[in-house]
Amino acid sequence: MNTDGHVSRAAIVAAILRKDLAAHTRDRFFVFVTALGIVFYVAAFWLLPNSVDETITVGAHQTGMDEVFEQAVATQGAGIEFVMFETSDALRAALGLGEREAEKEVAIGLDFPADFLRRVAAGEQTTVQVYIDAGVPPAIRRAMSSLVREIAYALTGNALPVAAPTQETVILGEDRAGDQVPLREKMRPLAAFLILMVEVMALGTLVASEVHSRTVKAVLVTPTRTADFLVAKGLFGTALAFIEAALVMLLIGSFARQPLILLTALLLGAVLVTGCGLIAGASGQDFIGMVFYSMIFMIPLLIPAIAALFPGSASLWVQILPSYGLVQAIVGVSSYDAGWSEVLPYLGMLLAWCVVVFGVGWYVLKRKVEAL
Repeated sequence: MNTDGHVSRAAIVAAILRKDLAAHTRDRFFVFVTALGIVFYVAAFWLLPNSVDETITVGAHQTGMDEVFEQAVATQGAGIEFVMFETSDALRAALGLGEREAEKEVAIGLDFPADFLRRVAAGEQTTVQVYIDAGVPPAIRRAMSSLVREIAYALTGNALPVAAPTQETVILGEDRAGDQVPLREKMRPLAAFLILMVEVMALGTLVASEVHSRTVKAVLVTPTRTADFLVAKGLFGTALAFIEAALVMLLIGSFARQPLILLTALLLGAVLVTGCGLIAGASGQDFIGMVFYSMIFMIPLLIPAIAALFPGSASLWVQILPSYGLVQAIVGVSSYDAGWSEVLPYLGMLLAWCVVVFGVGWYVLKRKVEAL
């Protein structure tokens, strides 16, 4: 408080913050949803697998073709493990076919008939059963079919009917072969962003209730200015979202690498969702309306976090979404130990969106308060 008897702006903002905190803690629904969300996201994270098996196991049953088969197998790329079975029944059991207990599970099965050698040598038609699991990539399926043909041509002593062209492989996006990220690691940005989005609705509900009940008018009758009210709402929403997101990231062990970068990304993300909450709260006439406007923001903003679960480069329209920079910064730091130079472009993109979204939220709420 100033010596001339006037209340300082900081004291007014602090008083509004205390009021907002008390109102938020009295809202049992959002307190329960937030606590449940934190427990659920953390538990789900630690229950997810923490490793990636990049090897595809191929089972084969053949008779008298060990040498030829070994030569053909040697031409296959890395990441494919071959397991030999003495009988067709054992191979089928490994594929999950029949009631027999499997010696070892395989994703692909090559079942050569017992008379395969004789028929190929005599130039007769023969059939090889190729069993392929539905989850096997198409490229591996074609490779297995090509392997069978290579073995047949090798047995006849003939070369392949066509010359293999020289090829140059271009990897689109970052090549993660042999360095795949486990599903648990991919869930980090989604867990953080989901808890941030809960706060969009929490702040939106607080703002909408004060606007709808005209509590804001009673607040503005005091020495409080509109700017004080807006600053308090922005600080409250940002602090609440940041603290809860940081808590979730702490509980899932995300601060082992570059904690300062991660905290910066979470703070900017909290500012972003606070802007969304201000817009939703000022636009909704009641709780249902606020939820509707919140969903307008939640669905697009969740897309980059969900896209991070799948390998490959994100589409251009995904990259321009406001939350893309936040997701990439979290992924880069937590999964690839990226430094400031790698994540700075994403943080810059996120900062630009924070200015735009928070500025729009400030303007919309200001117009709403002044119109009461």
